[in-house]
Amino acid sequence: MTQQNLLQRGFKTASSIVSALQFAAPLLTRALTGITFFYTGFGKIQNLDRTSAFFTDLGIPFPGANAIFISSLEFIGGICLMLGLGTRAISLLLSSTMIVALLTADKENLIGKFPAELTDVSPVVLLLFLIWMVLYGPGRVSLDWVLGRTLKLGKRFGLENAVTE
Repeated sequence: MTQQNLLQRGFKTASSIVSALQFAAPLLTRALTGITFFYTGFGKIQNLDRTSAFFTDLGIPFPGANAIFISSLEFIGGICLMLGLGTRAISLLLSSTMIVALLTADKENLIGKFPAELTDVSPVVLLLFLIWMVLYGPGRVSLDWVLGRTLKLGKRFGLENAVTE
């Protein structure tokens, strides 16, 4: 076997391995992001009075109602992301909470870290993961993918690539 054939065979094998592992990127992204929101939502639910007071200090309207809504969204949304259920919708909703966090609670940190140290600002990193999930979907190891295949929703609604990628 020549060096060129050996090299081609190596690249082909590496390419096959990478293709076989493509499911891992969206799965790991969903798991990490979901766990993060699950725990932050759980913490807020356990301390609704403190969360409401914090929202009041930030000038967020209807702090009590928003504390309940955001806590529930993060807690339930975290579970949904881990399972890959309603991934795009949940990611979109949670993206809006990260934008609000960046404009309120983390505003000074964002300004202080911009642009060189943006990855030190947690909401920025979470927002990037969420946007990625909105655009690319949950991946094949998800309830969204299973339900989409089972119910054949993709073809019915012209979303052939929405649940398969």
